[in-house]
Amino acid sequence: MESKFRMLKRDVEERQMATEILKKEGEVEVREWLLFDGKGEMELVEAGKDAIMRRTGLSACDLGKLLDPLLSYPSILLGRERAIIINLEHVKAIITAKEFFLLNSGDPSITPFVHEFQAWILRHYQGSSSSKHYVHTDPDSDPDHNHDTDAIKILPFEFVALESCLEASSSVLENETKTLEQEAHSALDKLTSKISTLILNWKRLNQIKISRHH
Repeated sequence: MESKFRMLKRDVEERQMATEILKKEGEVEVREWLLFDGKGEMELVEAGKDAIMRRTGLSACDLGKLLDPLLSYPSILLGRERAIIINLEHVKAIITAKEFFLLNSGDPSITPFVHEFQAWILRHYQGSSSSKHYVHTDPDSDPDHNHDTDAIKILPFEFVALESCLEASSSVLENETKTLEQEAHSALDKLTSKISTLILNWKRLNQIKISRHH
């Protein structure tokens, strides 16, 4: 899995160079998307805005909220008829009923998420495949059957993909919070030490003043 991703990563870098050449020549701007299907298979796709709009059903305005660097949208979670737009922390993606489009997949900060997301989707696919062979028992014919477990509930692909993105964003925020807490504790310790030193010096100064008066 990792070797395949490294190959895709090299392809990203090579295609990014080709994309820059196209931009300079005035051709239609295309972007690199790492595409996942419901089986967890990855494919590197080059597509312009029009192609993505046709494939996802998104409007130019909605897609611009994800692609336009001049627009200030630090966090986005938009649900549309055929797609979900996500811009949370380092994850910029589009989710449809059967596909997941990830932007900026060549960014090193995205690499851990790519591995986690693929594993997440693979588990979902395996669970879905297993459920197809599950024999459902009629509760009326089996009085001892538990009504709560008469079927294996498998979430739709888009819900699983969304859950994975939210989980990844939460992990990033949690790590940032821990870092800030550590920095805050360190700064507080230094401040406490300085205050203690000042108080100690103040007490010594008072003792000197008192001894002089005596």
